[in-house]
Amino acid sequence: MPAAITGPAPAVPQPDDSRVATGIAGLDDILNGGLTRDRVYLVEGTPGTGKTTLSLQFLLEGAKRGEVGLYITLSETAEELRAVAATHGWSLDALSLFELVDEAGLDPDSEQSILHPSEVELGETTRAVMQQVEALRPSRVVFDSLSEMRLLAQNPLRYRRQILAFKQFFASRQCTVLLLDDRTSEPTDLQLHSIAHGVISLEQVPRDFGSERRRLRVIKMRGVKFLGGYHDFRLDTGGLILFPRLVAAAHRRDRADVSSSTGNAGLDALLGGGLVSGTNTLLTGPSGAGKTTTAVRCVLAALERGERATYYLFDEGLHTLMERSASLGMDLRSYVESGLLTIQQIDTAELSPGEFACRVREAVELHGSSMLVVDSLNAYQHAMPGEQYLILQLHELLNYLNQRGVKTLMILGQHGLVGEVRADFDLSYLSDSILLFRFFEAHGEVRTAISVLKSRTSRHEHSIREFRLGSGGLQVGEALRDFEGVLSGLPTYRGETSMLQADGSPQAGPQASRTSVAGGSTGA
Repeated sequence: MPAAITGPAPAVPQPDDSRVATGIAGLDDILNGGLTRDRVYLVEGTPGTGKTTLSLQFLLEGAKRGEVGLYITLSETAEELRAVAATHGWSLDALSLFELVDEAGLDPDSEQSILHPSEVELGETTRAVMQQVEALRPSRVVFDSLSEMRLLAQNPLRYRRQILAFKQFFASRQCTVLLLDDRTSEPTDLQLHSIAHGVISLEQVPRDFGSERRRLRVIKMRGVKFLGGYHDFRLDTGGLILFPRLVAAAHRRDRADVSSSTGNAGLDALLGGGLVSGTNTLLTGPSGAGKTTTAVRCVLAALERGERATYYLFDEGLHTLMERSASLGMDLRSYVESGLLTIQQIDTAELSPGEFACRVREAVELHGSSMLVVDSLNAYQHAMPGEQYLILQLHELLNYLNQRGVKTLMILGQHGLVGEVRADFDLSYLSDSILLFRFFEAHGEVRTAISVLKSRTSRHEHSIREFRLGSGGLQVGEALRDFEGVLSGLPTYRGETSMLQADGSPQAGPQASRTSVAGGSTGA
């Protein structure tokens, strides 16, 4: 699981005594260094979003730094908190846990009837909190949760006054405080937002299939320039791991464009010299046309030059990819064992787009990969809530990779075999180069054609060539100049173009007077 690359920018924030580290991977980067010291913050979210885990990480981080931490709980017992911590492998011995409601408070004989019970209980609760803070002098405090305080106060005015009193008290004792709220109040009740110095919102979004999506948003943070928007996070053993939203503009750097061979002379000629660093190439066509094999050939050429590469495998099984590549004369095992090649099997039902972007950053900045393959975008689409967000996510991701000088290959499957062939979404305007695969029929066989429709960085060929897979890998034949309508899937033959055989050698072209084509035939 990636956790080393988290922030929106490569630069590490300088230490600042006025800031408090949260101890949560990625959150300090979003906050540009952490929380402002001696302030009160609101952490809100429905039950199960991770508020308790976040707050425990906050206190444990303080304990590592020699700070006193106090967890005040109205909703959970100390034993329940220790059980939660144990599931993450944590010990809470360094923290002070204070239960506002103990067994004595639950005794019916302890109740009185002269004053309204809520007035007495609210006053007792307030005094108990202040006594604990005065006795321990903590630097970090967590108050869990405000829903019980809201019930004791009974009316909004009294509730607001109580929170304001707490805020003033904690500030005068130099405490950094997290107030937890489970959103049981009215959705339009934003008085806590106006009181708190900052507001962090946690959400979990259910899906029809697969695990729920968890995301965090900093709604407000006074005096801090933070990274806005939604940020995916994972709640796992060991705590909460945040994946900050990728901002390509934060990664601009000077680079030189260098053209590299794909490992196939015919393919290099089509592309106008090969693949250029800092560009992305879209390989699109129907299933079985050879898109994955072409990507593997390009990766193998980079590995043979000593470059590092990362292959994100969404559709095909890892074993199938390795065995098929080896059967075509492109054995990747030695490069995987040496660490030059990393192949990651991706489960889109479990992986969020933010975590995937974090993995890409890790591959580039830690692993040093100069070539990345996404196979395929069709499966990647299922990790996104809609086409609009897929395009925005890919736009940022591709801009980042281009600015880092990475050669990116994206595979997009199309529906249909011949005739009308289409994709689920259009990525042509995002692609620097487009490599198109098409099936056509000649000599009574289904054959494959390949062409380059677009290249922003080189003078590519405009011809359509035959493409074939064999034991020696991929072969790119002569231009199909005597065929018309190849891309439509219904070609007409008007010449003597030599076709590729299984061993890659050309064979004699069909006679013009006896040519069978997809969709019909031409006679003398």
